[in-house]
Amino acid sequence: MRADDGTAPLDHRQASVAETGVKALIPVADRPFLDYVLSTVADAGYRRICLVIGPEQQAIRDYYAQEISLSRVSIEFAVQEEAHGTADALSAAADFAGRDPFLMLNSDNFYPLEAYRLLHEQAGPAVALFERDAMLAGSNIPADRIAKFAVGEIDATGQLRRIIEKPDAQTLAGLPSPLWISMNCWRFGPSIFWACRSIPRSPRGEFELTAAVQYAIDVLGERFQVLPIRASVLDLTSRGDIAQIEAQLAGMEIRL
Repeated sequence: MRADDGTAPLDHRQASVAETGVKALIPVADRPFLDYVLSTVADAGYRRICLVIGPEQQAIRDYYAQEISLSRVSIEFAVQEEAHGTADALSAAADFAGRDPFLMLNSDNFYPLEAYRLLHEQAGPAVALFERDAMLAGSNIPADRIAKFAVGEIDATGQLRRIIEKPDAQTLAGLPSPLWISMNCWRFGPSIFWACRSIPRSPRGEFELTAAVQYAIDVLGERFQVLPIRASVLDLTSRGDIAQIEAQLAGMEIRL
């Protein structure tokens, strides 16, 4: 997000926030991108929200704690002291979640309301997986990036067997059609925190959420119901994504 490619038409406010790299606060129309995400979460019936932030991201805390009024949700914060991976980030929210089931998602993705609602209705752990063809048709994500996304391997009962990261062509050819992409939209129970604490670092030196999920499946005996979603996810990765997302979210009412 900090990289200026010279082609993205940003206004002064967008350029100023993009320089900080805090994607959640990128202005989309007249509201930060994360407002659109959280308003949709609230539409699905969720009421308590925890934002996992870094110690340097005071701007996010200031905005949600001081600058806006909240009528549908309450927002708390958990601090990931150092960036040691996705499982480490999730672990920061353990005190917030306690023994309750909870929804986990990426703050730089705009997921369809259907995914949140289906996860809300589940009785146990679950994951929303998104049909690859629907992503190609409706997402702002280029096809070459989608081709590299993790896919879910699903057993005959509709449970997740594993998440396959960066699958090669041979692996993809061996999976049944259609292909189902993981966009990191989960319903977890408290056992995921035990799994996050039990895994080693990955070869790139991070504690990976996919490794924690696999540990929960293989060691803890957790079963993750797969919810197949034939809808797309919008992704805010770089400056070039802002105008496309702004066009797709135009006119959306925000109610937090």
